Amino acid sequence: MVARYSYLSHLRCSACQRRYEADRLQTTSPCCSRPLLAQYDLSAVERDVARDEIARREASMWRYHELLPVREKAHVQTLGEGMTPLVAASRLAPPGLEKDARLLVKDEGQNPTGSFKARGMAAAVSRALELGAGGLVTPTAGNAGAAMAAYAARAGLAAIVVTPEDAPQTCIQQARIYGADVVLIDGLISDAGHTAASLARERGWFNMATLREPYRAEGKKTMGFELAEQLGWRLPDAIIYPCGGGTGIVGIWKAFAELRELGWIEHKRLPRMIIVQAEGCAPLVRAFEQGNEVAEVWPSKRASTRAAGLRVPSAIGDRLILQAVRESGGTAICVSDEAMIHMVRFAAYREGMLIAVEAAATLAAYHRLLATHFLAPTDETVLFFTGSGLPDIGKYSL
Repeated sequence: MVARYSYLSHLRCSACQRRYEADRLQTTSPCCSRPLLAQYDLSAVERDVARDEIARREASMWRYHELLPVREKAHVQTLGEGMTPLVAASRLAPPGLEKDARLLVKDEGQNPTGSFKARGMAAAVSRALELGAGGLVTPTAGNAGAAMAAYAARAGLAAIVVTPEDAPQTCIQQARIYGADVVLIDGLISDAGHTAASLARERGWFNMATLREPYRAEGKKTMGFELAEQLGWRLPDAIIYPCGGGTGIVGIWKAFAELRELGWIEHKRLPRMIIVQAEGCAPLVRAFEQGNEVAEVWPSKRASTRAAGLRVPSAIGDRLILQAVRESGGTAICVSDEAMIHMVRFAAYREGMLIAVEAAATLAAYHRLLATHFLAPTDETVLFFTGSGLPDIGKYSL
């Protein structure tokens, strides 16, 4: 039997598990209005693909193409995203603990467009092109819009980016340079979402909003695949991830489930999944602490943080995010803007890593969790540095 490029089989509602067709443009599930998750014929993948073959493939996220949604290689729109470095960074531990710290950093700032958003948009734009989308629209707090504009340009698709007017200017300018129309709104990412949905309906274009289409999470799950491969097909003790819309954490947790079903990793306890939000906008942390399955919308007047990517008052994937945290024995923590800015400087002069303020939230959380003994220095812990700090130079008085 000739192996397929993708083993995508169908989509399922993340709430009620109802099955939906994959080979047409889909948004959220009609049944529950919740995220649709891509499903694969994993028994066929296990039969047709040898795990060790992966290492001989191209150094991009598309090395895992059987577990990605694009049916034909000709439709893949790539700028070389993925296979970012996994760097030992024990000097980022609190002073005095460096010797024992088993700390690793997954440096997503080395992706095209400077953040992990490139992964999700590479998969989603490629699939939208394959399914005949006439144009693309996305709401964004910054990096997602820049990434969508870049991949839309690569695909030859028209694009509209809707963003709060106080979003990072570097991201707004990136989107414009790539040729997207940028619509600035007075409000938050949630307000941008309403405008983007209206524009998509008016033009008959496809809305690429976080977890309102099935495939951005698929691109981001490759972070989980890569982490396992880079560790010799094993997983760490803990993962700390900055969480706004939460597609990354949903994708990584999904990746681990698929790897375990394939038998590519051991059937032992999965990593503790730890999410970090900003003190000024922490709906998921509040829901976790209150024992809720869903998160109440954070009041817009109180949503305030200099970490634009974390200023997300509500996340449609809240159930999935909180489920991953609880199932893994993880936790949810919020940190102050001051702690994040301090950690931007700390990472720069301790390890020579210039990171986005959102990424620095993971380092602030790591220090807090060591202090409270939720984590020990000897726990192998991976921080996801989700973006480069280059766009922020000058903005935070670094």
